[in-house]
Amino acid sequence: MATVHEPTVVGVAHFNAAEDAAALRGAMKGFGTDEDAIIEILTSRSNAQRQAISQAFTLEYGRDIIEDLKSELGGHFEDVIVALMLPPAEYLCKELHHCMEGMGTDEKVLVEILCTRTKKEIAEIVEAYERLYNRPLAEHMCSETSGDFRRLLTLIVTGARDEEAGVDQARAAEAAQQLYDAGEAKWGTDEEIFNKILAHESFGQLRAIFEEYKNIAGRTIEQAIKAEIAGELSEALSAIVECVENSAAWFAKRLRSSMQGGGTEDKALIRIIVNRSEIDLAAVKREYESLYDKTLQSDVAQGETSGDYRKALIALLGPA
Repeated sequence: MATVHEPTVVGVAHFNAAEDAAALRGAMKGFGTDEDAIIEILTSRSNAQRQAISQAFTLEYGRDIIEDLKSELGGHFEDVIVALMLPPAEYLCKELHHCMEGMGTDEKVLVEILCTRTKKEIAEIVEAYERLYNRPLAEHMCSETSGDFRRLLTLIVTGARDEEAGVDQARAAEAAQQLYDAGEAKWGTDEEIFNKILAHESFGQLRAIFEEYKNIAGRTIEQAIKAEIAGELSEALSAIVECVENSAAWFAKRLRSSMQGGGTEDKALIRIIVNRSEIDLAAVKREYESLYDKTLQSDVAQGETSGDYRKALIALLGPA
């Protein structure tokens, strides 16, 4: 996957978990809560440091820091802080579970979390999901989705992607021809071929396949997918293609759409900023500015976020 490692949160050098735990306890004790202290500490520590703070807090005070934070905070600010305190795979599992529970399924969340990760990240999510919910992620997902979309996600979740093989140009040309024959070259589309290739091949190999596709078809694979395939499957395949080519740009677009239209998709905004902050959020910010001629910070500041919620997000985004 074309993910550049450009985090905005790297943790602090002279880290002391017990000191941070004491400072957070102080920020929550007594009359009123010191939200600024909570933001200052938790948005500048790495997730590994936050897990150490959590352990120190339980050791020192016999309390669960997440429960304490929840009892002191509210609204979307609470959501950001709880997201920061959970191990990344567990947080994404909670988001997946939430998007499938109850009436209807939010397919956009399934696409965003499952179609944009490396095989290793998917394996961590699958392991954590079963541990948290005592049920395989693939099984839950199969009960909530259908058709070719379900088949694609199942291939991804069961770890079908081959990330060990190197890039083979001859195989890439062959796969590109198969994609062309399954889509543009025939009446109707053979979605199974698209699923098989886009869920199995490594990201390096997919990059080579997409190049070859352009040579054969005279247009990009993305244009072909949009023309030939509809609905959730089209969105899922497009997400894979875009993330292979430039995952930071894909997340920049997703952030933009979460802030456009009637009201903010707060869960998506929080999820992407928190989750990418230790991966490539600096690159996402750069892509955002080049796509929209505005900084991500200014859009978050001017959007519907307010008060401590806004402060926490902007702290995670780092300097403009």
